[in-house]
Amino acid sequence: MNHNLGVQTAGTDRAASPAGVVQVISPHTEEPIAAVDAAGPDDVDNAVAAARAALTAEPWGRTEPSERIATIRRLADIYDQRRAEMANLISTEIGAPISFAQRAQVGLPAFMIRAFCDLAERHQWQETRPGFFGSDVLVRKEAVGVVAAIVPWNMPQFLIVTKLVPALLAGCAVVLKPAPESPLDALLLGEMIDEAGLPPGVVSVLPGDAALGAYLVAHRGVDKVSFTGSTTAGRAVAAACAANLTKVSLELGGKSAALVLDDAAPDKVAAGVRSASLSNSGQICNALTRVLVPQARHDEYVDALAAEMSGLRVGDPSDAKTQLGPLVSRRQQQRVREYIQVGQQEGARLIVGGDGMPDGLDRGWYVQPTLFAAADNAMRIAREEIFGPVITVIPYRDEEEAVQIANDSDYGLAGSVWGNDTERALALASRIHTGTLGINQGYTMDPFAPFGGVKASGYGRELGPEGLDGYLDTKSIAIAPGS
Repeated sequence: MNHNLGVQTAGTDRAASPAGVVQVISPHTEEPIAAVDAAGPDDVDNAVAAARAALTAEPWGRTEPSERIATIRRLADIYDQRRAEMANLISTEIGAPISFAQRAQVGLPAFMIRAFCDLAERHQWQETRPGFFGSDVLVRKEAVGVVAAIVPWNMPQFLIVTKLVPALLAGCAVVLKPAPESPLDALLLGEMIDEAGLPPGVVSVLPGDAALGAYLVAHRGVDKVSFTGSTTAGRAVAAACAANLTKVSLELGGKSAALVLDDAAPDKVAAGVRSASLSNSGQICNALTRVLVPQARHDEYVDALAAEMSGLRVGDPSDAKTQLGPLVSRRQQQRVREYIQVGQQEGARLIVGGDGMPDGLDRGWYVQPTLFAAADNAMRIAREEIFGPVITVIPYRDEEEAVQIANDSDYGLAGSVWGNDTERALALASRIHTGTLGINQGYTMDPFAPFGGVKASGYGRELGPEGLDGYLDTKSIAIAPGS
């Protein structure tokens, strides 16, 4: 087992003596793989103070966008050089199959760092407008200040990069708190940030538990909170930010629907839904976990999904052929198994999987990929976020009922419509109340397009120009005529 220093602030690594140790456990072997020194309230105070100093006393707060872009492009080069190391670390840390870790957990962030730089180069940082009363008005975009970024464990690098890089390009300083299940990749990124030459205090990495996150969110020295996590935790974050009038963006849970029209090919739907639902063992916030199919063709779509899911290879995440790895923790494994039991008790038809261990495995936090059919949208498995490899098929009578079922959810993060007629699919998509939708695919997060939810899935947007604007304040400067 490795022991890693766990606090990176003001350009240094040091042990945080009073706050304890974060144990990182392998989801595959159930054995400890690292011990990370946890940060405490004093570390948060120091990190926030260092961030403020970096924006005022140090040069970061006075850099031009072009300088920041050049620095982040250096970071992108360093990231590329260490992609294999990062992918192996994430695979070991959270149990993601190595192929998925290479392609999505690390490949996407590596691409997005450069894409965000491209966005920043095109961004309109200021403009002069003719004022109504004769004055010219200079409208400037300026860094919001000190950002607290709190990320979960499921897609750690992707979620860090989508917060950290736009914030840095905007000219902010960032205090990053990774999840206790996945601190190692964040600390490795911290090393890369130092190597890229960012000034001390611009980025701090503080491993710790939920109590540390709560202290950071409530800190009066924080100007903006960017949080990704559960809806329950998001409500607490929103309340803490409201008390201080701190800006906040929340990307929370989801229970997204795939609305399948009667002309959609079952094999294409099954392949697409499997990919959009079960990647990362279903531990993805925008997974398509409800599949709405025409009642008359219900069994065709169920059979196609069953064929896709029955052949999935579940096992050792370090094996390049593995398609589904373990869940991140014993608690998550127990939670998903309980939902599988609930689905059977509620009367849904269990088609594939169940609450036992996958064949050939006797340890690790694994769950069988599970398919329920003939379900009702009132069932808990159709209403609550499970966050595991569980798909629920719900029949509908007509398109009106399909839209009603899709919208009958507390959540509104993502969704999709599947069919041969794109115009018909788009017409239905416009009636589904979510932040994002895919046509004949799950929603793919694009660095040039905004991502975020409605209802209990949160508010605010990441990615795209809108994501960069989330870390900027707007200032208007009126210039008297003749000046």
